[in-house]
Amino acid sequence: MRVTVCELPQEPVALAAAWDGLCRHVSRHGSDLVLLPEFAMVDAVWDAERFDAARWAEALAQADTLLEQLPRLGAERVVGTRPTSDQGRRFNQGYVWSKRGGLAPLRRKYFLPAEPGAWETAWFDRGDPGFPAYQSRGLRFGLNICTELWALESYAAYAARGVQVILSPRATAAATAPKWFAAGVVAAVRSGAFSLSSNRVDSTGACGGAGWIIGPDGEVLARTSPGAPWVTLDIDLANQAAGRNRYPRYVFGSGRD
Repeated sequence: MRVTVCELPQEPVALAAAWDGLCRHVSRHGSDLVLLPEFAMVDAVWDAERFDAARWAEALAQADTLLEQLPRLGAERVVGTRPTSDQGRRFNQGYVWSKRGGLAPLRRKYFLPAEPGAWETAWFDRGDPGFPAYQSRGLRFGLNICTELWALESYAAYAARGVQVILSPRATAAATAPKWFAAGVVAAVRSGAFSLSSNRVDSTGACGGAGWIIGPDGEVLARTSPGAPWVTLDIDLANQAAGRNRYPRYVFGSGRD
């Protein structure tokens, strides 16, 4: 399977140029799966401590514009997150878009930080506490949205369910990149799945890019950078399945009988 991870800015001029570049890259490589950052092309509303109804309405409009842009990528499927409202409640909602099926909702972010620069509890209601395995045309994947990379208990469940890829759209700071990368490695090794992440990026460092593709045994296969803001790689799902009984998975009963 051919997968693409990326880092995308939010500043309008930079975003327009980056989106055009990403579309060209994905079309040229014929990606089966593109992972976008958390709230790609949508305002990072959580930087404000207090909820603003007008700003939320604008974020919803930006999300609608994003959905209109997804076919330009030319990918078989695209995974990301977007703002949604449901009966007066507000969520950070995962989604998968495909050429054949259009838009389908995934789980809604449950673990929400509340601190300077990340006032998510002011903007979102808690979503779905479970971490199911999703099926999409031969791909079995899990979704851990940003902070939820630290939901370590989800990886044992993924291993038991035969998840092949863990997808983690992020909006994390440049200064904290090493610890997020460490969490991505743990996700891969504990679950026996590929760990993929895409991140927002900006000039202030509030979001620091550094997307990744990590193999099931923790091997670093690819990382994004300012000079290579999107990368595409072929991953071997058959080899991933064969490795489910390798250490440490079998120790916990998710591999060998």
